[in-house]
Amino acid sequence: MGKMSQFPHRRWNPLRQSWVLVSPHRTQRPWQGEIGQKAASSGVRYEAECYLCPGNKRAGGERNPAYSGVFAFVNDYSALLPDSPALEGDGDSPLLKAEAARGLCRVLCYHPDHSLTLARMTKAEIRPVVDAWAEQYKELGAISWIEYVQIFENRGAMMGASNPHPHGQIWSTGFVPDEPAEETRAQREHLALTGQCLLCSYLATERARGERIVFENEHFAAVVPWWAVWPFEVLLVSKRHAGAMPEFTHEERDGLADGLKRLTTRYDNLFETSFPYTMGFHQTPTDGKDHAEWHFHAHFFPPLLRSATVRKFMVGFEMLGMPQRDITAEGAAERLRECSEEHFWPRA
Repeated sequence: MGKMSQFPHRRWNPLRQSWVLVSPHRTQRPWQGEIGQKAASSGVRYEAECYLCPGNKRAGGERNPAYSGVFAFVNDYSALLPDSPALEGDGDSPLLKAEAARGLCRVLCYHPDHSLTLARMTKAEIRPVVDAWAEQYKELGAISWIEYVQIFENRGAMMGASNPHPHGQIWSTGFVPDEPAEETRAQREHLALTGQCLLCSYLATERARGERIVFENEHFAAVVPWWAVWPFEVLLVSKRHAGAMPEFTHEERDGLADGLKRLTTRYDNLFETSFPYTMGFHQTPTDGKDHAEWHFHAHFFPPLLRSATVRKFMVGFEMLGMPQRDITAEGAAERLRECSEEHFWPRA
């Protein structure tokens, strides 16, 4: 990459239609900030105080069934509710605008074993999770007023996860949230201007170059995007143009399970820790409109920077000016490629 691996520059994010500042020379600066602990899971398969373990009482008072596979339930403390009163803002000023926000929030437990993570689950164990995500998307998206189904996971306490049990969340909303709305506009604009899918074209470019590709299987590719902001950010993209999980074939769902296993294992092996991240799938809005532009992909946003003890969050200039990163996308991809796909801490 020549000078781009040594000197500050900006990179364009076509999905967000915005710039990212890259400062590779900053990797040499000393670190005396907050550090975390290098550790893996506790190894406890059942935790009596865990509100997600099978048979236990949840925080809201309901008791979980003795589930043996995946288990979905309505979030006891949902951020959105299906019925919200109409709002009129604050006073007569058009600047003080508000409107009701409706939604349905669910939790999906991946596995009854409290000690596991996606990285330590097998591909065969992850596949039912993929099927459950697809069914939840289909079921929630079929509700007339639901316009978007956001499936995501916060892994690790530093990313806001309130419980280490293997689980994720599903927030379905009566509106299209800002991030997928921006991606909708960008993909639609690219299709109108070029007649081609933005992510189909982008993935073809990355596969031809290879330097930011972490790995591929028959149906998916993991790439550190050109415009990455987080230290080891990854975009997991379907090779076939499809908008949402229900469109995937049996083999493609296997491919997604394989991709999730391989990527999260590499993350853990990178610093020999239970790697924290926020992960989410961006899929076709369920607003009843035609979305030929939409291409399925998953975003992984991990905060660990140089080791399991050095974290990076969006602060300072990044919050007030624009996103900025120190490690180049090419350097991050190289380090992830070098990681083994055999987990450093095997299951007993």
